[in-house]
Amino acid sequence: MPVEVRLPTLLRPAVGGQPVVSVEGATIGDVLSNLQTAFPGIEGQLLTEDGSLHRFVNVYVNDDDVRYLDKLDTKVSEGDVISILPAVAGGTA
Repeated sequence: MPVEVRLPTLLRPAVGGQPVVSVEGATIGDVLSNLQTAFPGIEGQLLTEDGSLHRFVNVYVNDDDVRYLDKLDTKVSEGDVISILPAVAGGTA
């Protein structure tokens, strides 16, 4: 089943500049794996070599952070919106 994946500006060059792509998958892990297969330029930017989510990448399903759900095993359904956001850090000392 296809889901909508919204991408940050930083990742858009790897997907032809598109802000949103449609990707198949039953779980977040499936979707991210299929996203990397469809757009090889994005590989290594979302998942670590051991297959876990990079700690500086936040993934949401319908506004819920997958880290507080079932992480990469979080189930997705047709019509769900997945948002990928880079973690932002900084400030003044």
